[in-house]
Amino acid sequence: MTKISPQVFQAPAPPGIVWRPEDTTPAIPICPDTVYREDMLKTIEETIKSLDGELRKLSLDIHGHPELAYEEKHAHDVGTAFMEGRGFKVTKHYHLETAWLATYSHGTGGRTIGVNSDGRLAVGHGCGHNLIYISGIAVALAIKAVFEKFNISGKIQLLGTPAEEGGSGKVKLLDSGCYKDMAACLMCHPAPGPKGSISLSSCLALERIQVEYFGHTAHAALSPWEGRNALDAAVLGYNNISALRQQLRPTHRVHGIFEGKDWAPNIIPDYAKFICYVRAPTRAEQQQTLKRVLPCFDAAALATGCTVKVTFLGATYDLRQNKALSDEVAHIVRSKYGAIDYEWGIKSASTDFGNITYDLPSLHPGFAIPTVLDGGNHTSAFEKAAGTMQAHYATLDVSKALAAVGVRVIIDDNFFAQVKKTFEEDKEVRDLVTN
Repeated sequence: MTKISPQVFQAPAPPGIVWRPEDTTPAIPICPDTVYREDMLKTIEETIKSLDGELRKLSLDIHGHPELAYEEKHAHDVGTAFMEGRGFKVTKHYHLETAWLATYSHGTGGRTIGVNSDGRLAVGHGCGHNLIYISGIAVALAIKAVFEKFNISGKIQLLGTPAEEGGSGKVKLLDSGCYKDMAACLMCHPAPGPKGSISLSSCLALERIQVEYFGHTAHAALSPWEGRNALDAAVLGYNNISALRQQLRPTHRVHGIFEGKDWAPNIIPDYAKFICYVRAPTRAEQQQTLKRVLPCFDAAALATGCTVKVTFLGATYDLRQNKALSDEVAHIVRSKYGAIDYEWGIKSASTDFGNITYDLPSLHPGFAIPTVLDGGNHTSAFEKAAGTMQAHYATLDVSKALAAVGVRVIIDDNFFAQVKKTFEEDKEVRDLVTN
């Protein structure tokens, strides 16, 4: 396959694979401009270029070994081995069985930059985690090269983070204090989008709810009046939400699935479960919508004579993209690699990295990879797209920009002061809205 330029994707995509919107978007011209420490950015670019083949091999290895949440044993083992061989001190099974920490220190003192690598890639839930995985590694190794060449004092903490979807692995690591030493934390996530686009959109805050209904079994034909139908209760709860949805803002999402046990057509179910997700653009808005959703479950239980138990399974927050970090990555991308947008990325999805952005200055850009029509995130088509060369080089570009931002966090005191200032300003805003 002809190598595609890592700056402007001029080569055609494979048959059926297109950039959003379709293949009509022209290649985005690069408009060179001065960026902070061009000499260090050159080292970052050279380092990532030298790692191209190894990162591609690692990406395809992770891509070829899909693993479910908290079962990322292969991703854990290959990632720790990869970083051990490149001068990082590695802690395996770091607070969680499939989490890991790779640390590199240079000089004395200095700030710590945090980077995340997700390893989860389950068929049917394709989200390009193989690309996120190698991006974190590329960023960490590029910053290490800058530390060594320019004799910079500082520390890199690369976290291998499991169970991003559904398991909230980063939230558990955050609660365990794994982010406490980081001055800032960086990662990225692929999604459909225009060619060369890197997105600074947010994501939706999410609350996961388990709703269990308990009734009474009976013969569905012989004596149905003896029963209390738990499945009817779950269906009514679902329908109540459908009616409520007419009065919810179009940016809010409520959706879910039914589960049961020992169901048979001729037996009235005495147990049913409804797994429900409630999402909104911010944590504060999500909590307001949740207050309207919960009575839907109680009403369904009352109507069917069942009892209900609501269990909160965990929450992830919206992404609070740090303004100073965002402005810096936007300048680098526009100057060197492509374009910035605020409409693509994972704007209407959710991620556990949102909780990290509430706790410390953080940056989580999305980046575009080519997909088939109707083949966005969480489809097998997107999983295939995440294995293409186009997706690989898009990953390397965003990794270069993130590494450059990470270096500036370490060496530029004035810039880091602005990072902290914008974090505190955003914190005041969100606290005011919440209260």
